[in-house]
Amino acid sequence: MNDDAPAWWSLLDDDAQAAARLITRVLQKPARELGPQQTRALLNTAPSGESITPLDHVEQLTVPTRAGAIGARVYRADGAVSGGSGPALVYLHGGGFVLGTLDGADELCRAIAAGSGGWTVVSLEYRLAPENPYPAALEDCIDAYAWLTRRAPELGIDRERIAVGGDSAGGNLAAALCLHRREEGSALPVAQVLAYPAVDDTFTARSWSEFADAPLLSASDARWFWEQYVGVDHPGGDHLAAPLRAESLRDLPPALIITAEVDPIRDDAEAYGQRLRRDGVPVSLTRHTGVFHGFITEIGVFAQAKQAVDEVCQYLCKLPRG
Repeated sequence: MNDDAPAWWSLLDDDAQAAARLITRVLQKPARELGPQQTRALLNTAPSGESITPLDHVEQLTVPTRAGAIGARVYRADGAVSGGSGPALVYLHGGGFVLGTLDGADELCRAIAAGSGGWTVVSLEYRLAPENPYPAALEDCIDAYAWLTRRAPELGIDRERIAVGGDSAGGNLAAALCLHRREEGSALPVAQVLAYPAVDDTFTARSWSEFADAPLLSASDARWFWEQYVGVDHPGGDHLAAPLRAESLRDLPPALIITAEVDPIRDDAEAYGQRLRRDGVPVSLTRHTGVFHGFITEIGVFAQAKQAVDEVCQYLCKLPRG
């Protein structure tokens, strides 16, 4: 970068600076100007020819929902389930509710399955906006999670040890899923693993101005993504759309929350962790310095991605066994 580099540029580590330059070359216009289809074509990850983390047990699954069915992908390390059932993490990919695929979260899910000591990872698709606005994506996740809990024994999963997680928009959906299940009186996930979750709809925290032009996700693009999800006329304050707006976070599952230093969403995500703590929910909150939004899925690109994955794996391994 030149002398006109933004103030946050010096905060980025070498990996993040290199990735930011690449993003600038690929995305020559912001997502809000490109629109959903062109942004998907540029940013959605294509299937990789050879995985960084090979697993012998990766299978496709079709999961029924009220709107039809969605795709899912199940990841197991060797020996994850032998003659019984084991714990599982239901993972929801990011992408601003507009982008994202199972392939985009593939390396992350492989790494978690390989490093978590026997946890199965079930990665879910969900309907994308603006073609399918709120609450379509959340309903898909609610229905798929309920179906997985019912079918858990057939899938080699212990229904008493299912966690939910996601990054960015997926973190929003994971948090909203927990709120929904609490409110309907259903059994809760054993934990929620949230990477820089999008949890507020006010866009007023300091990080929104401090990192307004951050790489990959600018403040203006984030607002545009939000409008694609809820529509421009959404009244706001709906806690299942924006979980930070919930009146109470009591009795929700324990949480691991991971944030990125250079990210407009950072302060909202950390505020969610602080509110969970105030409401009596155990929270592990880690800010990863030197990186920007989206880093955790970039296995092999960011050294910090491996550190974050290791943190997720250690967190899952330490969860009580019931």
